[in-house]
Amino acid sequence: MPRGSNKNFQRELKADAKYGSIVVSKFVNNLMWGGKKSLAQHLLYKSFDIIEKKTGKKAIDVFNNAIKNVSPTLKVRSRRIGGANYQIPMEVKKDQKIMYAIKWIITAVRAKKGRSTPEELAEELMLAAESQGAAMKKKEDTHRMAEANRAYAHYARF
Repeated sequence: MPRGSNKNFQRELKADAKYGSIVVSKFVNNLMWGGKKSLAQHLLYKSFDIIEKKTGKKAIDVFNNAIKNVSPTLKVRSRRIGGANYQIPMEVKKDQKIMYAIKWIITAVRAKKGRSTPEELAEELMLAAESQGAAMKKKEDTHRMAEANRAYAHYARF
């Protein structure tokens, strides 16, 4: 069997033990640094406790709402055509939507300084659930850029 025959293989992620959610498991894996998964889980669960205290709602519902709100529908890809680079708007696949949302939320949390990570993460998730915050701004900027370059959408079919 040739070595490169299964290039599109993706491993199945195990669902999170506490909430039974694959999205939470992906979030923990992206939050993790240096292979310290238990520390990343501890930070996320602590932020979930903070969310439940502040909002009175289930933290997993706020989390899922935040991921849904931050998930983009359009993105721009750079493409070189005839010696010029064009930013071509494209639709985002379902798996990529979740990936972008997770990365933008984590980047927004890491950019903030001053408080502990669970407090910052809880605040960012609550803001994202209400369609506010730095991660939502990143989504809106991406959509704005895609709309501005809508004239080049016909180059996407190459």
